[in-house]
Amino acid sequence: MLFSSRLTSLALTIAVVIGAPLAQAAGAAPAAAPAASAPANAANMKAPLPLDELRTFAEVMDRIKAAYVEPVDDKTLLENAIKGMLSNLDPHSAYLGPEDFQELQESTSGEFGGLGITITVRDGRLTVEYPLEDTPAFEAGLKPDDIIMRIDGESTINMSLDDAVSRLRGPVGSEVVIHVLRKGMADPLRIPIIRDLIKLNPVEAQLLAGGRGVLRIAHGVALEGRVAPVHRVEEALDGR
Repeated sequence: MLFSSRLTSLALTIAVVIGAPLAQAAGAAPAAAPAASAPANAANMKAPLPLDELRTFAEVMDRIKAAYVEPVDDKTLLENAIKGMLSNLDPHSAYLGPEDFQELQESTSGEFGGLGITITVRDGRLTVEYPLEDTPAFEAGLKPDDIIMRIDGESTINMSLDDAVSRLRGPVGSEVVIHVLRKGMADPLRIPIIRDLIKLNPVEAQLLAGGRGVLRIAHGVALEGRVAPVHRVEEALDGR
């Protein structure tokens, strides 16, 4: 049968992941099992592997590898297939590789090694929104609306925001050199900055005239329990 070898390997791989009986996936006779595990095995037997769909999947993989304009390895194809499988379930499901998962952990924990700036892309340029107080970026004199032209010698033209963030973050104590174009200056400034541990304050408060105040709650920062935001708001207000 065409693709039978790949199909068998693929079926075995998926069987290991989802816990289906390996002997059945490989087309062999089921092995005898202890009586105590019979209910669990019966539950697994109720959902046999969709061999027709797996055969189609294996055929598509082979055709991509044979006819695509660039070489693509099995790992990349399988990871992309997993991403597509999850992204099509609903808007909230996604597959994260090790690097993406680490970045998610850093961004939601409120602590990471970096400079302490909020950046965005304006008119195709990587722009500083504002530096956080008492951070390396603040101490280095970065200002709102500064345009970051280079990061460690790499031009930021056509650089994605995610790529820029990953380049600016790094181990605590390491150095990053950025070139910044500031309004009113003809030449970019070369600014070396030593990364430090950045701790995001999830709630910031500012007292305005007339007894009014402003609360800023950081987006996406994990807090300790559902009542923590209320406690942080109260602490911020008491501090003002």
